[in-house]
Amino acid sequence: MTSIKAQTSSSTADTGLGFRSERGPVLIALMLSMALVALDSTIMATAVPSVVKDLGGFSSFPWLFSVYLLAQAVSVPIYGKLADMVGRKPVILVGVGLFLLGSVLCGLAWSLPALILFRAVQGLGAGAVLPIAMTIVGDLYSVQERARVQGYLASVWAASSVVGPALGGVFSQYASWRWIFFVNVPVGALAVWMLVRRFNETVTRRRHEIDYTGAGLLAAGCTLVILALLEGGQAWAWRSVPGLAVPLAGLALLVLFGFVERRAAEPVLPTWLLQRRVLAGSSAVGLGVGAILIGLSSYVPTYVQGVLGTGPLVAGFAVAALTIGWPLAASLAGRVYLRIGFRDTAVIGVSVVILGAGGMLWLGERSPVWQVAAACFVIGVGMGLSAVPTLVAAQSAVGWQERGVVTATNMFSRSIGSALGVAIFGAIANATLSAQLAKAPASARAGLPQGADAAASVLGHGQGHSPAVISLVRAALSQASHLVFVALLVTAVLTAAALMLMPRRTETVQ
Repeated sequence: MTSIKAQTSSSTADTGLGFRSERGPVLIALMLSMALVALDSTIMATAVPSVVKDLGGFSSFPWLFSVYLLAQAVSVPIYGKLADMVGRKPVILVGVGLFLLGSVLCGLAWSLPALILFRAVQGLGAGAVLPIAMTIVGDLYSVQERARVQGYLASVWAASSVVGPALGGVFSQYASWRWIFFVNVPVGALAVWMLVRRFNETVTRRRHEIDYTGAGLLAAGCTLVILALLEGGQAWAWRSVPGLAVPLAGLALLVLFGFVERRAAEPVLPTWLLQRRVLAGSSAVGLGVGAILIGLSSYVPTYVQGVLGTGPLVAGFAVAALTIGWPLAASLAGRVYLRIGFRDTAVIGVSVVILGAGGMLWLGERSPVWQVAAACFVIGVGMGLSAVPTLVAAQSAVGWQERGVVTATNMFSRSIGSALGVAIFGAIANATLSAQLAKAPASARAGLPQGADAAASVLGHGQGHSPAVISLVRAALSQASHLVFVALLVTAVLTAAALMLMPRRTETVQ
């Protein structure tokens, strides 16, 4: 079995937790690496209306998230396995490099299809960054130490929640949305430099077999399922041959993937992960967390700008409330779960998420922005109290050699949840918009793009329409947003049910 021992550049017995300790520079480098993903999520969310305004294609904008999340999700298990095989350092460096390459290409994109393609490159890099960074933290710090270190990691999301929306709004409103991608380059370059200089690990290697067949089946199956959800009712009718064949083919490939994994020498997703309650429950919660996060990040800015009529900067700060609540709660979660346990802490968190999601249902065409921000903040607090304890519980339940694949599996579940979530929410929003606009008189719809793409008229694309037409589209977008928020509440309830898979007490392994 591969032996991996992580260490800093000059000491392996460091007990300090501060940034001036031997592990401090490595922690800073990991925080910068995580900042890439954090900034991308907060900046991208506020820039979507500006991208649609510039490149068009409102009905296709969920692909900007789906293709990124899909590439991230299917690559996470492979990176996790590689991290256990060849070490954490080369894998995270490759991930950061791919992410920066994708960022530059996204900034140079000339059309929406090109931007979607380059987002996939970004996603392949992101698939390594967050899970491997979390794995290294699990390697360097004990269970007790992680309670405090989680506060440092949470500060990354806190800073990004302020800087990201502000930068996204400023770039979109006063410069160009392209700068939301270029800003990643200096952050990533600094992270690479610090990791190369200060993080070392000793890896005893042996020959391994990578499960390429399983990885291919997983990627193909997930792609077809998400393609069916995003394009169903748009590119083809739900009851048409493609509408039925595409999702069935995707499900068949995923079933085949399950059989292949049972016989693979070194499966990309080992079946024993689903046989332990703490790991299965943690992954199930990750699905719900990913879906809720992407639903809010994708549709809150669109709702605030398209329905309430604000600018990108105000929409950005509405989303920022979510990413402020998360790290504030996450910084406290460590103290709480050391006292009452991982699952009980997460139960409190999911209950708060349900409360916040219920508050989203009160939003309408004339709701104040502070009400949107308040609901997002409450959901963020709940996320911090549920996502962090379930991840740490999974990491703490296994030893060094299994921590990489366990962390990667949890991140995989979250990414798949986000990918499926944006596809399902996108299908709900597009179908609702099309249905609402189809009821309007033909004269009112004259000159508007067909179906869901008409929403671009209230996002700045297609200016010059009469106030009556704008009001019609805004009402349709409000109804679509409301149904997405209903779906978010349902997802939160299902996440609470999934949490019951976890045992109340978890035996930890240092």
